[in-house]
Amino acid sequence: MNEKIDWSNLTFSYMKTDYNVRCTFKDGKWGEIEVSTDETINLHMAASCLHYGQEIFEGQKAFRGKDGKVRLFRIEENAKRMQNSAIGIKMEPIPTELFVEMAKKVIQLNERFIPPYGSGSSLYLRPLEIGISPRVGVNPADEYMFIIFATPVGPYFKDGFKPTKVAIYREFDRAAPLGTGRWKVGGNYACGMGATAKAKANGFSAALFLDPKEKKYLDECGPANFFAIKDNTYITPKSGSILPSITNMSLQQIARDLGLNVECRPIPVEELAEVQEAAECGTAAVATPIAEIYDEAMDHTYVIAKDGQPGPITTQLYNRLRGIQHGEVEDIHGWTTIIDL
Repeated sequence: MNEKIDWSNLTFSYMKTDYNVRCTFKDGKWGEIEVSTDETINLHMAASCLHYGQEIFEGQKAFRGKDGKVRLFRIEENAKRMQNSAIGIKMEPIPTELFVEMAKKVIQLNERFIPPYGSGSSLYLRPLEIGISPRVGVNPADEYMFIIFATPVGPYFKDGFKPTKVAIYREFDRAAPLGTGRWKVGGNYACGMGATAKAKANGFSAALFLDPKEKKYLDECGPANFFAIKDNTYITPKSGSILPSITNMSLQQIARDLGLNVECRPIPVEELAEVQEAAECGTAAVATPIAEIYDEAMDHTYVIAKDGQPGPITTQLYNRLRGIQHGEVEDIHGWTTIIDL
């Protein structure tokens, strides 16, 4: 373990580690896994990823548990989601076995950067695939590079599990460029950066986007999905323009395990006045409580956490999810993968 790192005070940012792993698709097949110490990529200036957005990525975390074991959470689901993204923009899907093998290898190679148990930090994995064939016409590449790098990170929001404040800015869109679901393609997160920058400049942690068509229903936050608790029910938006979050999917199952009802449906903005709890959820955000939601167009603030504290159900969901990820709670659904070190 790297003794020079202040594990408990890490931010969610990039830190150089020892190795990354790479694999290239060429001549109709994936090649051998390559181990690299290079932080850069040598790209043709006409590469399809640069001109036509043939780029997809994922986010994944490895956790060191109280028992000393290192666990990955639902890694096969990340592989499946990346395959769906690849199909959506005519890229070569990465086989699940290759995806998982490379994820394990990059963790093993960077073992000394896995934060200790109890630090509140984790080893973040960023798998990405890019089209590397030179293109000046709008055609998919026939060669691709798949890379996974790792970096130790702290909480996405600096206050951790403390309730945050978010804002709704109706002039901004985060509609899917394909119109069939939000693929993690180049420029798609960039579409949300304007709203996020405005939110942070005004003292909010993130922007909460509405549906791109009618601006009547909740979609998702800039870096995460959204859920709320209302009358012992976990409710989360049903929309074709939001990321199918693995964390949200997992929290829905945990909610059922805890005896809650689960509803995935359109949520009108006005319903925020009726919810008892709300949160942002995702690999980075985990389940971050929301205290207030400000709707700029209506100049109205929905106060969710009236006492400024995380709600009891959100706390239960957060603790159960984190407990599974760290091996403290029985993994009854078989979600975790233990890494041999």
